[in-house]
Amino acid sequence: MLLVGSVPTDFRQSFTVPILKNNLNVYSKSITVEDFRGISISQVISKVFEHCILERNQKFFMSSDNQFGFKKKSTCSHAIY
Repeated sequence: MLLVGSVPTDFRQSFTVPILKNNLNVYSKSITVEDFRGISISQVISKVFEHCILERNQKFFMSSDNQFGFKKKSTCSHAIY
């Protein structure tokens, strides 16, 4: 991929699966679209490749000190604090 400069099509594809939200009592009301959330499932090989790239090059990836979510050892609660 680095030599060719292109990402295979299968690496860019994922499947979105609707999951019923946890806080919903399915017997209490009619279920609507808003009662679901979507999760994306990616190809296993693309996840392994991503993990390898991150392990080798983590020192080159910087993020802002103002970013708290989706960051190792940090949560959105840190931003509120």
